[in-house]
Amino acid sequence: MNCILIDDERPALELLEDNIKQIPFLNIVAACRKPMEALELLKTLQVDLMFLDIQMPGINGLDLLRSINNPPMVILVTAYGEHALDGFNLNVVDYLVKPVPFSRLLKAVQKAHDLFQLRQPTGRLSAQENDHVFVNANYSLVKIIIQDITFIEGMKDYVRINIQGGKPVITRMGLRNIEERLGTERFMRVHKSYIIALDKIESVQKSQLVVAGIEIPIGEGYRQDLQRYISDKNL
Repeated sequence: MNCILIDDERPALELLEDNIKQIPFLNIVAACRKPMEALELLKTLQVDLMFLDIQMPGINGLDLLRSINNPPMVILVTAYGEHALDGFNLNVVDYLVKPVPFSRLLKAVQKAHDLFQLRQPTGRLSAQENDHVFVNANYSLVKIIIQDITFIEGMKDYVRINIQGGKPVITRMGLRNIEERLGTERFMRVHKSYIIALDKIESVQKSQLVVAGIEIPIGEGYRQDLQRYISDKNL
């Protein structure tokens, strides 16, 4: 993963850089002491993970993060613990308080690496390849058994993954992204806001279907694919 380091204090930046160089799956593309310099670099560099200090001159790390459209994954590294809630409200991967033990840094970057692999378009979640997936929710990685998914509902920048016999899991991910990675063998998009597990369909009507006891609308643009699937399964 390509990463950028942002910290106005030279000793802290150099220490973080030395530690990250020991982690084989991380590649440092830039290390910046000036937040605005980093902001310009982010416009041109391919960055997967950002290590970001909070208290910096001119603009603090949280405001910097808020100013970025489609930011990379972020691990906050700061001397102050009181901003943890603000950080997680911005969907950061982890929040590290200086001085950071190497073992704690490694745990944070492993979480980021798991999320990075999860988001790769080649990582399809088909029945033949995986029986579970981890998603980032409730400030941690939550394991979901694919067979237990009943349907997925899109909610702007989030999706709600409904689980048979369990509580729904809400994670920050686009519906199109999760649709591509689930594949079409076991799941189908039936509406602009819904993906359903095909083996959980209970009944189908003209404009809606029932999945795990829940009525789900059928979008006009998705009706033909659903009808084709139903026809193939008819006796």
